[in-house]
Amino acid sequence: MAELAQGPWSGPAARRAYQVVEVTGPSMVPTLYHGDWLLVQRGAPVRPGDVVILRHPFQQDLLVVKRAVERRGNGWWVLGDNAYAGGDSTDYGTVPEELVLARVRARYRPLSKGQRSPLALLVWAVSAVRRVSPERSASRRLRAR
Repeated sequence: MAELAQGPWSGPAARRAYQVVEVTGPSMVPTLYHGDWLLVQRGAPVRPGDVVILRHPFQQDLLVVKRAVERRGNGWWVLGDNAYAGGDSTDYGTVPEELVLARVRARYRPLSKGQRSPLALLVWAVSAVRRVSPERSASRRLRAR
């Protein structure tokens, strides 16, 4: 299950509209990877297909990142892009609207330790920062099989 650091969601930092958080776990592969950093917007309207930050319905001190698939009643049906990782609405059902905290706007992939050659640095520079949207998601194309 992709989890997030708790720091920016409490105290004075929680009032900021935009925040940066780190992804841990494989549940959003291939869209997001362990170690990716996300720019998120608190309180942004959520549409089907958006990647969102939410509080886990059964462990509300745990923050997770999932894709909001569809609106059901007063909440969202959320799924991870990695079907084998679990930890989404197939386990805990619809997530109430008040537990959806933010919408992911962009992903930043840090430079790996082994990326030192000029070609590797160029490839990293082109792919390090990417907008996260339902239209550009590789996982959406993979799921349509």
